[in-house]
Amino acid sequence: MAVKRARRSTLFAIIVALLVAELLVIVMTARSGLISPVEVNPADWFTPQQLQRADNFSTLQRWLAIAALILKALVLAGLVLRAPAKLRGPYRHPLLVSGLVGAAISLLVVAALLPLSALMRARAVNYGLDTSSWGQWGWDIVRGAAIAALIAAVATIIAIALIRRLPNRWWVPASALIVLGGVLITFAGPLVIDPIFNRFTPLAAGPARSAVVELAGRAGVKVGSVYVVDASRRTSAANAYVNGIGSSKRVVLYDTLLTKFPPAQTRLVVAHELAHVHYRDIFHGLIFLLIIAPFGSWAAARCLRSWGPHDGLPAGPSSVPALTAAVILIVFAITLISNQLSRSVEARADAYALTLTGDAPTFIAQQRRLAIQNLSDPQPPAMLHWLFGTHPTTDQRIGIGLAWQRGERPSGGDR
Repeated sequence: MAVKRARRSTLFAIIVALLVAELLVIVMTARSGLISPVEVNPADWFTPQQLQRADNFSTLQRWLAIAALILKALVLAGLVLRAPAKLRGPYRHPLLVSGLVGAAISLLVVAALLPLSALMRARAVNYGLDTSSWGQWGWDIVRGAAIAALIAAVATIIAIALIRRLPNRWWVPASALIVLGGVLITFAGPLVIDPIFNRFTPLAAGPARSAVVELAGRAGVKVGSVYVVDASRRTSAANAYVNGIGSSKRVVLYDTLLTKFPPAQTRLVVAHELAHVHYRDIFHGLIFLLIIAPFGSWAAARCLRSWGPHDGLPAGPSSVPALTAAVILIVFAITLISNQLSRSVEARADAYALTLTGDAPTFIAQQRRLAIQNLSDPQPPAMLHWLFGTHPTTDQRIGIGLAWQRGERPSGGDR
């Protein structure tokens, strides 16, 4: 009876966390600044060869990504159900050992997924999308795994310390620390983590820099720094992004974007990224984290109570597998829901880019070219896109441009 009650309590906590996440999506989704896209037939914008090539690449990559998710779940479930007996201790320094276990689990997951990661990378190389050497790819894996393991170790030590001190309410201070960690990573990521993997150089004076300054002035935003990243060392794909907060805020352009795309199309990409600054999308993302963190932490705490050891001993290394699995599950589930918000934010940024430039034909040509360059499926399976898509589909983005050409303007005006 107690076991069933614990399971119901765990399920209830998870459902509450997901419902709160969905409610946040509904409340925070843009009500204005959007353009309803015109329905688009991919065959009208891409050749049969282009569509076939994108489908050949994307379909198997999606299945491999799903296989990786399943494998990750199996690894974590195996650790929870058959945690090594040695984890029970006793240990003279249970917190330190817990941190080491957390790091080891992080490394184990990376190692388990390595064959699938290598296969996905090999296919990207064959299609000309990945331009790095196997040595460079392996070095990236090592560095990424080391950083993830370090973060996992620190987070595990803090979590176990809180659980030992506050067995029933540890999730309350944990949620506050999660928000603080999110702010710190958002601020420090561009300054500390990103330079480990890529070289960033200030955007030199020229047409691209002039476009950034001119568009930022028209948008009435301060962009912080503008950098070019040497993405061509790893990929032929083109992209841009905004990250950081405060003094670390920056707009980053792929060098492939500057070298392979016409200035007018690059200008539209810049306008899209400035929209994120204009609407303070990174700040709103942190607000989402602030509100959802207590509910997610509470759900993780209920999972730990159900899945963790029931030997009556204080939390320690034996609790780490269940704690890790609980956190990963909750984060994954909330991310699936928050992707709805991400798609709305990106669609609004597209509309704002058109508002800044008024250049729908170039916008449409840019979306078409990005899809070809990045081997994107213009019209991915609806369910998979609903779950995992963070941006509107290429068809939807072309449809936004067509709607603008037909006289549609952002709903409700700019906010």
